[in-house]
This record gives sequence, structure tokens and C-alpha cells, in this order.
Amino acid sequence: MTDKKYKLIRSKFLLPLSDKLGRSVRISDGYVLTCGPLVKEVGRYDAEIGRRILRQHGDELMILGAPKGGGSRPSEVPRLEGVVMPGFVKAHGHDHESPIIGVAKDEPLTDWLDHAVNLFTGFLNEQRSSLESRFGKSPNTITYLKARLDDIYYGITSSMVHHCNHNKYRVKEIVEANVVAGTKMIVAVGAQDRNYDQRILDTPEISLARMDDCLERFGSAERTWIIPGPDQDFSNGPEHLKALKNWSKKHDTLIHMHSSEEPNTTRWFRETYGQTPVEYMHSIGFLDENTILAHQVNCTDHDLELLKETGTKIVHNPLANTIIGSGMPPIIRMMEMGIPVVISTDGSGSADHQNMILAAKLASQYQKALHQNAALLPAQKVLEMVTVDPARFLRLNTGCLEEGRDADLIFLDLTVPNLTPTREDNLVENVVWASNGNEVRYVIANGRILMDDRKFTTLKEDAVKQEVQELSELFVDYRRTAKEIKGTGAHK
Repeated sequence: MTDKKYKLIRSKFLLPLSDKLGRSVRISDGYVLTCGPLVKEVGRYDAEIGRRILRQHGDELMILGAPKGGGSRPSEVPRLEGVVMPGFVKAHGHDHESPIIGVAKDEPLTDWLDHAVNLFTGFLNEQRSSLESRFGKSPNTITYLKARLDDIYYGITSSMVHHCNHNKYRVKEIVEANVVAGTKMIVAVGAQDRNYDQRILDTPEISLARMDDCLERFGSAERTWIIPGPDQDFSNGPEHLKALKNWSKKHDTLIHMHSSEEPNTTRWFRETYGQTPVEYMHSIGFLDENTILAHQVNCTDHDLELLKETGTKIVHNPLANTIIGSGMPPIIRMMEMGIPVVISTDGSGSADHQNMILAAKLASQYQKALHQNAALLPAQKVLEMVTVDPARFLRLNTGCLEEGRDADLIFLDLTVPNLTPTREDNLVENVVWASNGNEVRYVIANGRILMDDRKFTTLKEDAVKQEVQELSELFVDYRRTAKEIKGTGAHK
């Protein structure tokens, strides 16, 4: 497919989710024109606008949904029967987990880490030579490309990847996968120095050297940013966390970590160290507006006050929190207190997929039922919590459609039975409540088409799926005879 400088999409509906236009604005017969990596125009379409764009940009213009082939340029821009909106922004996930979907289910977090995540990433390292010989590439590359496929399929154009445990040694592969896929990624490079798999424990000196090396080697990669990502509050001692936080301040980056996710481990942490994880992090100066914590399910009143006081940001992952039985964080109280909260999916191994719409839906439905209050977290709010709000969390120029923003947008097909009827007045509600999340037909990121009428353009879908299928089967065979790992968190 020949890429062109300008891209134009016209659709039945447009959701800009823009502060400039108004976040709740719903536009019938809308259009977006991109120029290179940026949005050039957004608004309501009319015939004169179409003629002007066709006249101005001529052969440099690609019209999404126009008939393909060697015919003449259409005199009218075709209107697609769907909705154009910003690409989803995933503020917490793991790109190594799709091969372990269904492994070690019905277990709490630390059991699952030992029996699925740590065992799998250890398998990739231990069997690296034979796996590279078999596939002709790093086995990690296979998992990271599959994760890019999953994200694009569900309309995710930007993400923060928590590159934990053994993956911290494979930053090169994930950066390459992001560049090939055409997505936007913040890589939070993992670290731990206690209460974890002995094979991957660090010292502050080792972790800092790794961060310096990753920044030097990958800091200028396309659409890629490197930040510290210590894995868990329980797996990082005070000197280790302080060293990584100081690195973050020196380089003016965010810092990202799991926190207070599972109740038994959180309770064990408090009994062992005499503080809650939040109190611990606050006592060493780790919490501030540049700290982003994933989960934060188990909170005390004092924890919430500290989070509010420091401006710490929270990424809520309802799919994983329910499946692993961790519980749900008090996000309504957090939001009422002014603690910033957004919604994400977590990794595929715990969430089973990367369906951002389903994550938004579950977050809202759970809170409505828990508090017996149907007014909580309406569709408009949770849609913002997977687009414009996480973009601000991550300091990205995306998450909404307005002039000068990154050209990251998706088109959802509204002709499917579950989204019929859709009108301007029920548009947002249908996108959240009625959508399956897999109605995405077109994905543009940074002005580049990543999915064209459900066909991937930057990734070889069949090859990626075949390799990850084979890799997952090899892991299951390995797992049958592998020595059990039991060294994470409260299991130490």
C-alpha cells in the first residue's frame, strides 16, 4: 500500500473527545484530515469542504474507504457508516503475556506470577538457543509482535508497557516491535532486588547501569520513550527505589510500578515491614505527580490521603483485578478526592485480551453495582479514561482529535447488529455498552495506516499468529516437567 502525506476519513459520526471542541461533542457526518504525523483538520463535513480538500491535495491525498484500484479520483468523499474517534491509550500492560493465556488460572496474583509469568519468561531465557534456532529470531520478539497485533486489533495506538522480570533484558526486541508496528510506546524497564525470583535480582548499581544503557541505545527510537519501571513495591528495597526515582528526576521522566495489587501480599507487606506499601513509598520520597502506580487495589484511608497529597496517578485494571481475585480499588472515592485515575487492561495473561472498551465497561458496571448507584462512571467519562485522560498521564500528544495533535485515530463499524441502531444521541453509550470492542476497521497512528479495512498493514498477521501458537505449545510442554518456581512476594 502506497503511503501518502494526507489522509482523509469521513464518517457518519465523529467523537473528537477534545477540550478545545468540548469533550462531550458528538458530530454527525464528521471528517478528519491528517498531514504527515499530525491532525490538520477536524469538523463537520460538507460538500464544499470535500471539494476544497480534493482540490488542494490531489494525488497526495488518500481517502479511507474509497474504491481501490486505478480508477479516477472520486468527485465526492465517501461517508463510512461508523464512528471516528481517537485511538485508545493503554496506560499499563505487558507485551510478553499472550502465549500464557489460560495458564495458571483461578489462582491469586503471586501464585500466578510463579506458575505462569516467571516460569514463561524463564523458559524464554533458558531455552533461548534452541528457540532462536527453531524460529530464526528471539522468542521474545514473537511475543512482542503478537502484543502489537493485539493492540492494533482493539484500536490501541499508544501504550505504556511495564517490561518486567526477565523482559528487562530484552528491551531491544520490544523497541524493534514497536517501531515495526508503527505504534507509540513508553517502555518502563523493570527492576527488583528482593522477594522475587533469585535469577533476576538486581542491585541499585545494576539497575542504574541498565537504565543508562537503555536510554543511550533506545532513547532516540521512533515513537519510543524509556522510563524506570520497578516491578512491585514488595520486590524493591528503599535504596533501590530511591536510586531509580533519582534517575527519573534527573532525566525528567515518569516512573511506573505495581502497587498494593493483591490482598494477601499487601497484608504480608504490612506485617513484614510495618507500613503499607503506600506509606513505604511515601517515606522514601517515591510518590509525586510523575509516579504512576498500577492497580492500588488495597488501600487504607491514610494511603488515599498520601496519594492525594503527592499527586500520584493510578491506573485501574478491572479485567485482571477480577480474574485474579485481587478485588477492586476504591476508584470512586479516589476520584472524589481528586486522585487521578485512568483505566487499562493489564497484560493478556491475566486480562486474556486487550479490549479497552470492555475494560471501560467493566470498570463502570462494577462500581454502579457495588455502590447501587447507576449514575456513577457514565459512558462519556469512562471513554475519556481510555483516551484523553491517559494521554495526559503519559505526556503524549494524543488521546483526542484536534489540530496539531498526533494523528492517532480509529474507525468503528456501526453496521453490525449489536450497534444497530446508533444515533447521535446514543452514540457514546453504544460505543461503551453495546460494542464488543472488536468492531475496529481502520487504525491510523502517527498518520500511518496500521489497519486498513481490518487488514494489518505493518505486521504479517498469519505469520505472527502461527509463531505465537507454536511458542505457546512448546511452553506448555516445558511446563509439565519444569521445576516449580516459588519465590515471589509473600511466598518467599
